[in-house]
Amino acid sequence: MSAEDGANGAELPERDGMDFDVVIVGGGPAGLSAAIRLMQRARETDTEVSVVVIEKGSEIGAHILSGAVIDPIGLDTLIPDWREKDCPLKTEVTKDRFFVLGPSGELPLPNILMPPLMNNHGNYVGSLGTLTRWLGEQAVELGVEVYPGFAASEILYGDNGAVVGVATGDMGVSREGEPKDSFVRGMELRGKYTLFSEGVRGSLSKQLIEKFSLDADSDPQKYGIGLKELWEIPKEKHQPGLVQHTFGWPLRNNTGGGSFLYHYGENLVSVGFVVHLNYTNPYLSPYDEFQRFKTHPMISNALEGSKRIAYGARAITEGGWQSLPKLVVPGGALLGCSAGMVNVPRIKGSHNAMLSGIAAADAALAAISEGRAHDTLEAYETEVRTGPIARDLKTVRNAKPLWSKFGTVIGIALGGIDMWLNTIIRGVGLGYTLSHGKPDYASLKQAKDCKPIDYPKPDGKLTFDKLTSVSFSATNHEEDQKVHLQLGDPDIPVAVNLPEFAEPAQWYCPAGVYEIVDGDDGLPKFQINAQNCVHCKTCDIKDPSQNITWVCPEGGGGPNYAEM
Repeated sequence: MSAEDGANGAELPERDGMDFDVVIVGGGPAGLSAAIRLMQRARETDTEVSVVVIEKGSEIGAHILSGAVIDPIGLDTLIPDWREKDCPLKTEVTKDRFFVLGPSGELPLPNILMPPLMNNHGNYVGSLGTLTRWLGEQAVELGVEVYPGFAASEILYGDNGAVVGVATGDMGVSREGEPKDSFVRGMELRGKYTLFSEGVRGSLSKQLIEKFSLDADSDPQKYGIGLKELWEIPKEKHQPGLVQHTFGWPLRNNTGGGSFLYHYGENLVSVGFVVHLNYTNPYLSPYDEFQRFKTHPMISNALEGSKRIAYGARAITEGGWQSLPKLVVPGGALLGCSAGMVNVPRIKGSHNAMLSGIAAADAALAAISEGRAHDTLEAYETEVRTGPIARDLKTVRNAKPLWSKFGTVIGIALGGIDMWLNTIIRGVGLGYTLSHGKPDYASLKQAKDCKPIDYPKPDGKLTFDKLTSVSFSATNHEEDQKVHLQLGDPDIPVAVNLPEFAEPAQWYCPAGVYEIVDGDDGLPKFQINAQNCVHCKTCDIKDPSQNITWVCPEGGGGPNYAEM
């Protein structure tokens, strides 16, 4: 690989490199499951295999955010005796409740009306971040090289166009792009196969999808934004294993979303809120809708006398089966949420992420055992398209399109009927697959056609402002580094987005990264507070001009979700 030029034109030194059989980008459930499976199968077949996992977070699990109610099918397949080990997933679901919320009351929905797949009994409640850290420990014990704090910033291609690895980002680069005294060149990690498990809207996965037109035959990917707080509640209020979901207020009927409240661990409650990103009003703030949701009597009473201990936000893939892109390219594959394997009605994706990692590992090891490298892992694609992931996603494939088309009340009812039919006729239902239509960024109406939303001021006890919440995410970035939120055209936010859409970035960002402020000349100025970024990727998804590109900051930056 040739050396690159720095911002001042000086030639940078060549990168050092390391060679592996498999390079895995992202230390989440999908990537770690692939790593563990590779080493397990290698031991079983007496095969030598070298595997490396790089993770942009400061530690494994630092960037993992989920509810989470976890279907154990992935764990059961990967580590069958996990219940007998020191796995941190301890709390089984004991109660499963659904409600429709109004402004001051709630209507319980009988569980008997729900399709069987919505039943959470047999699942576990816990912290996906804590579980991911444990998976990282299992991987290391098996001989996987795991390197947190290293962000993959570039895909490496061979002479024939196949993926041959990735390069980590340079460290110690100033805001102006100049090497500082602390400058350290990134490293090339080359592999026979490279597995991309970056999570939702991964920056390199996005490049792969575009370069190889992997989504040419699929629907546009759909997204939601999930916001979560972790609360410590009085012991007398704690109901271990209680799983509660709601939809309705404070969202309007034409805005999709809902909430969750999960009891687990030592007096812990996960309180979360999801807003589908195909909403139309540019003034809508998912963060403030979440804060308002907590003022509902059912929620405020549950949290009375409690203490908030953590906050975070993350985009969620919601396209499901019809938005699943092609998963493989020569030398590479997309795993888990990098491809979009979340079951939206169940609000679950980690089980499919783990299953995808297992399938990719099996395909990669079979290819390596045959002496292959840098070709297309078709066996992985086939397994995902025909195995348990396909069965899980096909059954619910029409729920999201029906919700989007008919609104919350009618759409959820029709989705429930469709899921029942797909359950009875084993994923086939009536044989149709509805389209999602346009991408989420194209759903916004003009600001002149919408009303601004007057959100209540936070009280500092139950509801909080954005910057206070960011402090509960332990987010930190090196300040003197290149801004990782890149504008294709720096004039668009003020010249286009502000007059046409009231510059929605100032509303949809859950961390106060984007602001419209008065410039020195008295004119509006678009300000980016990159230090606040919690890596949710919403800006990359929802910007109506598609002018914002999220790229990895220096490795180790971003949130540090200790128990999320």
